[in-house]
Amino acid sequence: MTSLFDLSGRTALITGSARGIGFALAEGLALAGARVILNGTRDDTVAAAARRLADQGLDARGRAFDVTDEQAVAAAFAQWDHDGVQIDIVINNAGIQFRKPLVELQLSDWQRVIDTNLTSAFIVAREAARRMIARGTGGKIINIGSLTSEAARATVGPYTAAKGGIKMLTRAMSAEWAASNIQANAIGPGYILTDMNQPLVDNLTFDAWVRSSNPSQRWGKPEELVGTAVYLASAASSYVNGQIIYVDGGWLAVL
Repeated sequence: MTSLFDLSGRTALITGSARGIGFALAEGLALAGARVILNGTRDDTVAAAARRLADQGLDARGRAFDVTDEQAVAAAFAQWDHDGVQIDIVINNAGIQFRKPLVELQLSDWQRVIDTNLTSAFIVAREAARRMIARGTGGKIINIGSLTSEAARATVGPYTAAKGGIKMLTRAMSAEWAASNIQANAIGPGYILTDMNQPLVDNLTFDAWVRSSNPSQRWGKPEELVGTAVYLASAASSYVNGQIIYVDGGWLAVL
């Protein structure tokens, strides 16, 4: 059975992976045998994250570029082409949050969240899929959604719209790329203990709501997403396509 989940010989690009969920996913795929490419916008933080994995004896390297910049993404893939690096697995994890009521929201803030959380997934996956299709060897696209791919919450309108879009973008990818042996799926994390969510953890009222509204009565940990990511990146999910798997402790299962 272990061969079903073995990622040896595969190369995975994980966007937004210098810390938090992205780093945990990169580490998990590397432990499963993949060579991983970490990404972020700053050279120093990406390099430091890659060193943390390399120090564990894992095959990791970093490349900093802005995933919302179409030219920067194209340049990164062109460089990998030149270097003979074939991306077999993409995890579109890069994302930001911006909390403000919709009636107070500036268009520029709306656009920034949509570009980072949704449009970047299209740009990166498109570049990867073009090459996967040309090689004829298939591949794996894993998009990171959210509970807000399914349910809304006040003050996070653009994030909700973007993550809802991730669910449907994943299905669109599946509809177009499944015949090329590309499986496109998504993971919908629940409330996870990350740097981005730390202000919510520190808010006693919100923290109490998370714990009371979840059957598991706790926040999730980034490493609890790794098993699902390895499954979706591996041969074990070769006939799973266009799905979003919620890793939320049961939050969406209850009223």
